[in-house]
Amino acid sequence: MAEVVVRDLVKVYGKVLAVRGIDLDVPDGSFVVLVGPSGCGKSTTLRMIAGLESISHGELRIGDTLANDLPSRDRGVAMVFQTYALYPHLTVRDNLTFSLKLAKMSTDEIEGRVAGAVQALELEPYLDRRPSELSGGQRQRVAMGRAIVREPEVFLFDEPLSNLDAKLRNQMRVEIKRLQHRLGVTTIYVTHDQIEAMTLADIIVVMKDGEIAQKGTPLEVFENPASRFVAGFIGTPQMNFFDGVLEPDGDGGLSVVNDALRIAVPQDRFAAGLVAGQRVIAGLRAEDIVPLGHGLHPADAAGIEAQVMLSEFLGNETLLFAQLSGTQFVARMQQPRWIEDGETVRFHINSDRLHLFDAETELSLRE
Repeated sequence: MAEVVVRDLVKVYGKVLAVRGIDLDVPDGSFVVLVGPSGCGKSTTLRMIAGLESISHGELRIGDTLANDLPSRDRGVAMVFQTYALYPHLTVRDNLTFSLKLAKMSTDEIEGRVAGAVQALELEPYLDRRPSELSGGQRQRVAMGRAIVREPEVFLFDEPLSNLDAKLRNQMRVEIKRLQHRLGVTTIYVTHDQIEAMTLADIIVVMKDGEIAQKGTPLEVFENPASRFVAGFIGTPQMNFFDGVLEPDGDGGLSVVNDALRIAVPQDRFAAGLVAGQRVIAGLRAEDIVPLGHGLHPADAAGIEAQVMLSEFLGNETLLFAQLSGTQFVARMQQPRWIEDGETVRFHINSDRLHLFDAETELSLRE
């Protein structure tokens, strides 16, 4: 196992700056997830760590070793790809042993390593099958097994679940997390799926336009997003945003006001530098806009009425897509009932959970 340290990492393709000088520390034994939209530089960063892309500028250390110019095979990393990358003409057993035989390991050592991976991933029934005879989930387990037998210092995963159906993705997510806990191997995982990021990560690194927008634990990033971008990217459904201006509320505090609503600003959540007249963006998650009588009633709430344009029944909850004076938002109904399209519903806003972002910089105004 090893710590991975990246300093001022840059990747340039011609005139395109794909990764813009990022700094990142991946502690020994941790599970770090790089997440962000397509083209944000997360896979390029992973491939530079793996040695599959050259580093244009900066420094990469794996353990105590400067790895910038090390061949991929000498970095102590093993990568699991989105496309599985199995040899189609070889059996599962041969896929698992191939790299070990190339390394001229003894038969006993190869058998010991393969036996451990087979047991961990429950691959025993499939050892004599070829990849074409396996399901997508089984192939992904073989790809993981091929990485495990190398006993790397660092696991690298590049969107490994994106080709699987939803049910299988959920199952494989649990398997990957359980396996990483058991092995304790430093793991860097790339995905565009923020649910994968939230459920797998010890540390989330949110990327945008080749830069790190925020890094922290899943709870820190969810509860205290550093910018409107992070707030909108992390969380399902996406956070609701309302443009507004800060106005005095008569009690020595401030409220966010626009044509559709007024929301009191909780003074303990924000810096004392807020001033009346300041243009802001208010953010509220769906669970903090509560349909009257169908969820936990906030203790200190502003009430609004809005027309529901569409509802999505999800079994244990319903998402209501509503509109208020031209502003659209999503609310979560925790005690579902049938809602007709066009029905007017009264909502309570949990102002204690309000997020505020500067209208120009879109950075958080939290202390």
